[in-house]
Parts: sequence; C-alpha cells; structure tokens
Amino acid sequence: MRIMSPKDFGLKREVEYGTPEQNKAALDIVDGVKKEGDAALLRFTEQFDGSRLTASQLRVTQEDIDAAYGLVDEAFLIAIREAAANIRKFHEKQLRNSWMDLQPDGTLLGQIMRPLKRVGVYVPGGKAAYPSSVLMNVIPAQVAGVPEIVMVTPPATGGKEGIDPFILVAAAEAGVKEIYRVGGAQAVAALAYGTETIIPVDKICGPGNIYVALAKRAVFGVVDIDSIAGPSEIAVLADAGADAAYIAADLLSQAEHDEMASSILVTPSRELADAVAAEVERQLADLPRQAIARSSIDNYGAVLLVETLAEGIDVVNQLAPEHLEILTEDPMKLLAYIENAGAIFLGPYSSEPVGDYFAGPNHILPTNGTARFSSPVNVDDFLKKSSLIYYSKEALMANGDKIMTLARHEGLEGHARAIEIRLEKERDIH
Repeated sequence: MRIMSPKDFGLKREVEYGTPEQNKAALDIVDGVKKEGDAALLRFTEQFDGSRLTASQLRVTQEDIDAAYGLVDEAFLIAIREAAANIRKFHEKQLRNSWMDLQPDGTLLGQIMRPLKRVGVYVPGGKAAYPSSVLMNVIPAQVAGVPEIVMVTPPATGGKEGIDPFILVAAAEAGVKEIYRVGGAQAVAALAYGTETIIPVDKICGPGNIYVALAKRAVFGVVDIDSIAGPSEIAVLADAGADAAYIAADLLSQAEHDEMASSILVTPSRELADAVAAEVERQLADLPRQAIARSSIDNYGAVLLVETLAEGIDVVNQLAPEHLEILTEDPMKLLAYIENAGAIFLGPYSSEPVGDYFAGPNHILPTNGTARFSSPVNVDDFLKKSSLIYYSKEALMANGDKIMTLARHEGLEGHARAIEIRLEKERDIH
C-alpha cells in the first residue's frame, strides 16, 4: 500500500460517468423501452441477462417468494429481521410533521408533508447481491408513508437458478409486495416510463452498474432519482495508538467492493503507516475477493502521512469521504471539526460494516466527494413538501403596497395589478 503525503496523492478524485459508448448504449436502451414497452424490455433482458421471459413471467410470484424462504438459513432470518428493526427505529426519528403558523392578523402559513405515491427500488446483481440494500431503500420510504413500493432486480442474481433467494426474502421481510425480474438500464427505463406490465413510478433509488447509473441520469426530470453513485470510499483518521489490524481489515472491507473503490488511511504516525501497509498485504493474501481488493488498493488506496491530527482533519474534510472512521484516543473530541462525511464511525468497535448492515443509519451515502453537499438516504427523500399560504383581508391591505412595489421593481405589472385590483375594491367598499 502506497505511503505518501496528501499533496502527492491529490485529494480531489475525478470520476467519469461512463464513456461516450456507454452513454449512447444506455440512452438507446432507455429510448427503446420508452417507445416499445414490454417488447423492448424482454428483448434487452434476453440480450444482456441471458433470460428469455414472457411478459407474464416478469413479476415475481408469491410462490417464488415462498420457495426463497426454503433456501435461506435461520441465522440469516434472525439477522435480517433485527437489522430491519434497527433501521426502522433509526429512520422513524427522522420523520417530520406538517405544520401551520397562525399570525395575529389572520395570516396562516405552513408546510404540508406528503409521501410520494410510488417509488421504484433497484437492487443490483452483478459482482454481488446485496439484501441489505433492500432494507436501506425500502424502509425509509415505508416510514415516510409511501403506499406503493416496487422492486426490480436482474433475473439471475442467484445464477441460473434465478433471483438470489436472500434478496427475495429481504424484500418480503421489508414488506415489498411488487417485485419484477428485470435489471440494467432497461429496468430503470421501465420504472420511469412504464410498460404494459410495469406502472411508472415517481422516484427511482438504489445502486447499480454504470449502465444503471447512466440510465438514472437520463430519466431524471421525468422521475426523481436518489443520486448517481460513484465507487465506494472509506477514509480512516487514526493516531499512533490505533490497531493496525483493525484498520487494515476496514480498508479491505471497502476495497473488496469494486476495483475502483478507494481506501485511505490518514495518520501522523509513520510507525502506524508502516504497520497498516504490512497488515493489508498479510490480510489480502487469503481474502476471497482478493483480485478485486488488490486492484482497488493498488490503484486507489493510500496511506497519507500528515504532520498533526489537525492537518489530518483538514485532509479528511477535503476528501469528503463516503465513510469516515475516527480511530484516535478521543474520537468524540474530533467530531466537532468534521465537516464533510457521509457516515462517521467513532472508536475501534464501530467498524464500517456495523453501519453497512445492522446499526440502523442508512448505508446509501454520498460518494465522490459529494458529502460536501449531500446526505445519506433518509425519510425526507421520500416526502414532498407543499407550502401553505392563507392571507387575510387585513394582511393584504397592510402589505399590498409593498408587494406591488417589489413586483413593479421587477417589471411584472401583471403581478402588481393582481394585488392592486383587490386593494382598490376593498378601499371603494369602505
């Protein structure tokens, strides 16, 4: 693992969202589904997933779900149910109510919170299947009150046997009633525009490969999307007293996600830097996803040596990492100085997988430095807000001239006259 200064590493990571060829391919798929509906959806499913389906086979049946329960072990069921309870409890604390504020002059102002009607959740297949992502997308939407949640996932996440049974069980445990065996850019297009079989949604969320990301970008505006996620990231801020084995394991927990994942240690301790670099090599030797993790560590991993922890905090804030672990003598003391991070893990026993799977906070986090202005997926992502304005006659009479002044200052006479006609009528009456 490379040991270097932050200056030599470069703290801004540029991620290209697809080649011109990939962008064109994604747009062609989206356009095909938009124009042809189920016919294109089935054609692309056979072309890219190798699954020949009919329209009647797209929707997962209750029999499929029941069969999936017979393929998962009891330990998984216990863990997924407790994780779901933790996630639900955490997100319930985020829920906000509508409010109204009545002023003495009769003015009533407020905000009405309403859930989106229909949300589409994309659950990827590919290099790994992620039942945990089902919970992290579905439960905040449920807490927000979304009445219709539909899930799509590639038809062969579990290999030739079909959809991974752990994904189906996670969906059933989360309460999803509508699931389709379709993935890729074609699934995104079906959710956005609808087909003969799939009713369109208001928002699409969930991670996927580059074609899924590009398709989400293409349909944004027709529907809302959560984000266009980049590769996963972890930064660990540690002092000399931190455990090198813990740090190495946590860096590799992200590196095994993807060849482009980024795992970075920031420390003022040269001794710790050397120990972690050696420990990464030792642990990599028998990691099942060694090839992926090796590529990630070699190309995007680093140990950044800083002079002080204060400089380390500066570096972390510039990185704005998706995940940040603080492994210092007093991590709570440093928390006030952390400005940019998707999720912050404090102390040696708060390993990043604790948040990925079980603790309760959402693991769908801003990547590629976007923690500077973005937040984890939360209940608000599934709510829409309407402003409420009721002006009394007294309030309009008192403030109408000021409103007309501002309207005419902007050259919008029609706006001014909409107020003026009311003022003149009321003044004539009196």
